[in-house]
Amino acid sequence: MWVVAGVLLGMVILSSLVGLHTGPHAHLFAGIVGVAAALWFVLMALDGRSAPVLWGLLGADLVIALGVGYTAWKGLTSSPPDGRHVPPLESAEGVAVSDLAPDGIVQVRGEQWSAASVNGLVREGTRVQVLRARGVRLDVWGEEVEALGPERPFSLRWGHDEELGA
Repeated sequence: MWVVAGVLLGMVILSSLVGLHTGPHAHLFAGIVGVAAALWFVLMALDGRSAPVLWGLLGADLVIALGVGYTAWKGLTSSPPDGRHVPPLESAEGVAVSDLAPDGIVQVRGEQWSAASVNGLVREGTRVQVLRARGVRLDVWGEEVEALGPERPFSLRWGHDEELGA
């Protein structure tokens, strides 16, 4: 009987830890297994095994099961902040916080994002438009760009002969 109790407690602890990385569904599983472990401990007590360790494990199991059960409930029933739907970032406009050559930082909707320019060197302060969001990285299109790399024979700025390749 103690082996079954140990296996159930191990499953509660492991699924609780997995839930920290995977989300509320693993916490829900941990809560359900925790309740099963608590019932097993009660059955052990009714069978005449009333060791102090049994009651300590039952108490600890109930605390853990209720904690992860509450975490699962909050995670599965919560909505986005203020009940608003967060629109996708694609086609949102922002500003380059650093030079994008091609990687850098942009600010979109008041948040700073790691970004890559798809159409050339984008200078700090230039307006950009988000083409695609890939996780926490954005692909952006700069409004005013310069060619990248040594292959550019001249700059897009006029009036400086040394930059025109002359």
